[in-house]
Amino acid sequence: MQRLLTYILVAMMATFAYAQPTRTVKKRLGTYFANYENPAYTCRDKAKVEKLLFRSQSKEVEIAVSEIFLGQPFTNELVATIYQDIREYIPHPYNKWKIVITVNGYPIEHLVPANTMERADSSRYWGGVNHPENAWTTPLSRPYSIPNGLQDRHMAVWASHGRYYDLRTDQWRWQRPGLFGTCEDILTQTIVVPFLMPMLENAGAVVFSPRERDTQTSEVVVDNDRATIRGTYREDNGPRAWVDCGTGFAHWREFYRDKQNPFEEGTARVADAQSESSRLSTVTWIPDIPEDGEYAVYVSYKTLPTSVPDAVYNIRHKGVQTQVRVNQRMGGGTWVYLGTYEFDKGQSLDGSVSLTNHSSHRGHVTADAVRFGGGMGNIERGEAGEEYQKISGLPRYLEGARYYMHWAGAPYSIYSTKDGENDYADDINARGHGMNHMARGSAFVPNDTMPGLGVPLELAIGVHTDAGLRNNMDIIGTLGVYTTQYYDKQLATGMSRLASRDFADGMLAQIHKDLTLHLGNWTRRSLFDRNYSESREPQVPSMILEVLSHQNYADMLVAHDPYCKFIIARAIYKSILRYNASVHQRKTAPVVQPLPVRDLSAVADTREKVITLSWNPQADRLEPS
Repeated sequence: MQRLLTYILVAMMATFAYAQPTRTVKKRLGTYFANYENPAYTCRDKAKVEKLLFRSQSKEVEIAVSEIFLGQPFTNELVATIYQDIREYIPHPYNKWKIVITVNGYPIEHLVPANTMERADSSRYWGGVNHPENAWTTPLSRPYSIPNGLQDRHMAVWASHGRYYDLRTDQWRWQRPGLFGTCEDILTQTIVVPFLMPMLENAGAVVFSPRERDTQTSEVVVDNDRATIRGTYREDNGPRAWVDCGTGFAHWREFYRDKQNPFEEGTARVADAQSESSRLSTVTWIPDIPEDGEYAVYVSYKTLPTSVPDAVYNIRHKGVQTQVRVNQRMGGGTWVYLGTYEFDKGQSLDGSVSLTNHSSHRGHVTADAVRFGGGMGNIERGEAGEEYQKISGLPRYLEGARYYMHWAGAPYSIYSTKDGENDYADDINARGHGMNHMARGSAFVPNDTMPGLGVPLELAIGVHTDAGLRNNMDIIGTLGVYTTQYYDKQLATGMSRLASRDFADGMLAQIHKDLTLHLGNWTRRSLFDRNYSESREPQVPSMILEVLSHQNYADMLVAHDPYCKFIIARAIYKSILRYNASVHQRKTAPVVQPLPVRDLSAVADTREKVITLSWNPQADRLEPS
């Protein structure tokens, strides 16, 4: 009995001795974090100590800090300094123990970007994961390759919000308020569509967007199931003729309601592939173009188990022929973007698309519809009436992702996660779910129980303009959002979701660097680890980029400057380029594409029949390489 009392007394004394340093040290550490500043970013909130544990058996001190501390860019040097500082706040003998500082369950040394960590974290690299075949689309007319760029890399890019139907008020609305002559639903498109997407594609990337990217309000669809409407569908058969091969696209409706899928209402065509170039079977789509102008060209086809990876589409436009190779082993049953081209008004072979059954592989070439132009929204919401259809009445590129993914043939479960009851939430979810639908079955999103289109999308980014306000002329600046706390903290291949933090960290650093050099001042804000659908659902490294604040006057002075939009888009492109090289652990440094040339001129010598082109390069002070 006396021995038991002795044990209890010793335990009580140990508990008291343990409790005293815990309270005292926690208070001292609170002072440290209240005064902590990192000049590499801007954060107005202060971190707090949420938990302090002294583990006597393992001689370890764990300090759990609030999520605010997560927002900063960590480096090896910074982490070492923080640990050194913290050790001075802990009394002897505990300051001799191992100290672990965690945020959101991660030791802060794990928050250093993987490519700069003292000990490399292989779980944040793709390793041997790669796409082994031809890219989804390849511009064969491009006279050069881009091995040190983004050649044959596939990524999902979208511009924040869009017009949506509000069931409560029975009307179409913008998702963000109208301020400073625009709203976020429109503003982000002016960065992503004219600048960012072409930069990525010029660097060799294949870009998918869950929103319409073409600002052309006219739309012409030519299809085998409805050949006489605003165009001509024509087949010229050789020995291996075109025949039906099951379900495909048909454009029977003017407007589409939920669960009406245009890619399930028609038929597709197929021909046996042949390697000989003579007596080929050809399909030609000849649109009746309503007005001269630029039109995006989208094709559709059916993916079969025997589809070939090298179907070549020939686009004739304004006296030019452009060839694009399409890997039909993926992406069947949706719109596949082949580029934007100038077409003359009217109907002519000089403005057409053709496809033959030529291939260097055994198998089949399939054909379906071709779409020219972005067009107007054609998704009907609300209760249908005889005299009034509840469509948006706007060009499709201004609508949200929910409606484009519907028009692009996605299953109902992809574009309507709320069973048609909440288009606002559906639109947000359609971005990440749409990206996953496209990528399932690829090397980067494998082994998924749901079917997908097998497109090897390996990166996703949504470009937004974060809300926020200052009462002075301070710039609010750029914020990054990623998600790690879901799906066992892993992506589809088992890759750590901290890869998304690495992506976001590099993005903020590049934008801050470039805008600061251009403007003389810019604000880098925090990195947020948050439960947002756009950063949570994609099963590849992904982020939400809040470029600036559409509610803040100083930010909007930048947002309305076209050259600043160019610099922002170029910084995003450069960050993607460098992150891609890092995550694939490429030994060769990536090469940034040069700026457009200046003073381009063409001088014709009629006597010698020679035209001399000349130009001057444009120095890039933001990119010394």
